[in-house]
Amino acid sequence: MTTLAQAAICRGKGEPFAIEDVRLDDLRPDELLVRIVACGICHTDLAVRDGQLPVPVPIVLGHEGAGIVEDVGADVTVAKPGDRVLMSFNSCGTCPNCAAGAPTYCHDFSAHNWSGTRTDGSSTLFIGDAPLNGNFFGQSAFATHAIAHQRNVIRVPDSAAAIPLERLAPLGCGLMTGAGAVLRSMHVMPGQSIAVFGTGTVGIAAIMAARIIGADPIIAIDVNDERLALAKDLGATHVFNARSGAIEKIRQLCPAGLGYVLDTTGINSVIEGAFALLAPKGKLGMVGASDPGDMLAFNETQFMGMGRTVMGILGGDSDIGPFVCELIEHHVAGRFPFERLIAYFDLADINDAVHASESGRIVKSVLRMSAEH
Repeated sequence: MTTLAQAAICRGKGEPFAIEDVRLDDLRPDELLVRIVACGICHTDLAVRDGQLPVPVPIVLGHEGAGIVEDVGADVTVAKPGDRVLMSFNSCGTCPNCAAGAPTYCHDFSAHNWSGTRTDGSSTLFIGDAPLNGNFFGQSAFATHAIAHQRNVIRVPDSAAAIPLERLAPLGCGLMTGAGAVLRSMHVMPGQSIAVFGTGTVGIAAIMAARIIGADPIIAIDVNDERLALAKDLGATHVFNARSGAIEKIRQLCPAGLGYVLDTTGINSVIEGAFALLAPKGKLGMVGASDPGDMLAFNETQFMGMGRTVMGILGGDSDIGPFVCELIEHHVAGRFPFERLIAYFDLADINDAVHASESGRIVKSVLRMSAEH
């Protein structure tokens, strides 16, 4: 069955996204055809555009897709036609990390998510008869239709039947990453202090998760006062503008040091400054995209002698389905009100949506591709 779609094509840094007609390949046995209802715009999409990740262009990006299954391959069991689904990153399912329930650290992560093709080199997308890079995070959901995979699709639970897919879409990466960094990667403990540098989607998701677990104090640091105000509303007990002596204010608030720090900025000077705020046995988690050439420097005595931990975090150490469903239950119960971050744009307005995110005017831009019903 030939499936035609419209997709936003990324041609690299300095180039606007272009809406063009594409053709989808026939499904393989472990693949699903999903009509995309909505897709969040994530910082990782823009990092690819700007050449910070080893992903080929031109390509159809988008990795926070939500939609309705239209067809499935013979081996698919995770969903059936007509099901409401969310999509996230893909993984091999057989390497040691996947087998241990840590698919965000799949040994073949790049091949399954960033290569622009399936792992056998075949294309999922075409313009006419010419192959087009796709299969981004196993989906390429900046499009009206996408091919997804058995391992990166989550059926929306019945408990969320009343929640529109366009709202749920960002759970597939940014919200999952921030919340997972707190609840899964760093295992933040109740009553312990945490500082979150950067109050974009990932940072505010982390702040909401810190409130869920009962951390205290919960400190938000940013240069955008409007985002800091939102962070305060959603769980931060203290907010500091990074341009107004934030580091010293944190030291005054927590003279014994911080139990946990999460950096979402990817700026090495910020990370190094955050490391110096840790208490003995403190943990520093890093989720921000940085330039491939950036390096970090820590004092060895403080690192070893104080038992500090510095950890890179991918996808919030999520196993996708169970954790996303856990976050949905928190949302249904009112504990994870991420809808307050979202502004919606039509697919045709993707460049406006990107600008709104990059300017700081919007925390989370979500593209609408089609009506759910």
